[in-house]
Amino acid sequence: MTDEGHLARACERIWRIMLALGAAGAVGLLAWRGWTWGAGFALGSAISALYFRWLQKVVNALGTTTAKPRMAVLLGLRYLLLGGCAYGILKYSAVSLLALSWGLFVAVAAVILEILFELIYGTRTVDH
Repeated sequence: MTDEGHLARACERIWRIMLALGAAGAVGLLAWRGWTWGAGFALGSAISALYFRWLQKVVNALGTTTAKPRMAVLLGLRYLLLGGCAYGILKYSAVSLLALSWGLFVAVAAVILEILFELIYGTRTVDH
């Protein structure tokens, strides 16, 4: 298997782990603390997944040979968009900010779980 194929499979697993963690966390917090906590975690998970997708696109664009000044502008606009969303959530939303903060770490948790998966099963799946 090529390195690109191995990376693609790892990214697919990360997406599945993020979906499972986000859904389980939102349902668990909904049952435990109510809709504001469940919605907060779900919103944080969605933002985390969106940011992971953006990072994935940036990493894929780094390997191209042509420079795209448009990419630099889009990177700056992404942070403005995230800042605007954060302001709107803080100012006008009724969701739990603590649960939203926990949801923001879903991508990090998924990557850590993928690292553990690779450490345990990586020697069996890759021929070096």
